Amino acid sequence: MTEPQFDPESPPELIVAQWFNASEPLALVKLKGKVVMVVGFQMLCPASQQHALPQAERLARTFNADEVAIVGLHMVFDDHDKMSPSHLEPFLKDEGITIPIGIDQPNGSGIPKTMAAYSIQGTPALLIYDRQGRLRRYYLGAVDDARLAAEIMALCLEPPDAPREVSMAIEQRLASVIAEPEGHHHHDHDGDCCGGHHDHDHEHGPGCKH
Repeated sequence: MTEPQFDPESPPELIVAQWFNASEPLALVKLKGKVVMVVGFQMLCPASQQHALPQAERLARTFNADEVAIVGLHMVFDDHDKMSPSHLEPFLKDEGITIPIGIDQPNGSGIPKTMAAYSIQGTPALLIYDRQGRLRRYYLGAVDDARLAAEIMALCLEPPDAPREVSMAIEQRLASVIAEPEGHHHHDHDGDCCGGHHDHDHEHGPGCKH
């Protein structure tokens, strides 16, 4: 039986077992109306620890929380015993992580459920959604602050009910002013990354592959 094709216009909901730094469970459907960035990470992934999480904190301080939601998702696909919730909680406190953090629902000892639903190949991974809940970006590995901030701002400027042609026009304008990193299209990176790729992703710096 053929699996349904991934549809970024109606992406899967986050499947979360537990939340930290959140007064109530979060969900993409609850966050519609905001631009949302989900940071997929593993606490022992060097690029997650050194780049993605500090970056998420910086962006959360940069944007108004009424307009932009920055959320972390702990996607554990190896060393499960070393990255349990009991290990994650003190890690978040020690690292000064204050953004909401969800734990991707485990699936035995394999790939957790949200990670599998999005065919995410490693960490850190960045998923950026527009105000209508459409998945507009998927990055694997480290991405520059300036690029993310520009893309988030462009999505913030779209009307909440922007028709497709308006979104496409903004995408074309954004593409004309932001230079693509040299040779970034669909190639693997070695290093301290944890990942691979999707058919709608951009691969950037180091991370961790599963």
